[in-house]
Amino acid sequence: MNQGTLMYYTRTAAVLAASGAAALALAAAPAQAATGSVHLYRIYYNSPGTDTRSGASLDAEYIQIKNTTTRSVSLRGWTVTDASAHKYAFSTYTLGAGKTVTVHTGKGTNTTANRYWGSGNYIWNNDKDTATLRTSTGARASTCSYNSTKASYKMC
Repeated sequence: MNQGTLMYYTRTAAVLAASGAAALALAAAPAQAATGSVHLYRIYYNSPGTDTRSGASLDAEYIQIKNTTTRSVSLRGWTVTDASAHKYAFSTYTLGAGKTVTVHTGKGTNTTANRYWGSGNYIWNNDKDTATLRTSTGARASTCSYNSTKASYKMC
């Protein structure tokens, strides 16, 4: 093999090695970022005004769950609990790709964007609490805690 051919093979091997390493790095990062998640997005734990347990006051207390994946996700059997073990369970419901669902504490008619816990009492403490979102198998999908009376909501 002459020196020109040897240099060609050496450069080609170096380029292939570098491009292969770059391809592996690029493949790993976007795959994780593109996957996304279904997670707690916001807890509005202190509804405006006096806590009167009126329908409007109860419905102004809510949690939001966001789907950042590129596909719809069935939430059937998924649950949300607080630190006192109050539990909301999704029945047949699918959260669209990139969508957010709001689960209000009070009573109302379920829609695609709004679900209702059906409680006549407040769920989320006004000073501190922890929300946990679990999949239908019981695996923890997301947790969000707050410990403040200076705000009315927490972005998770």
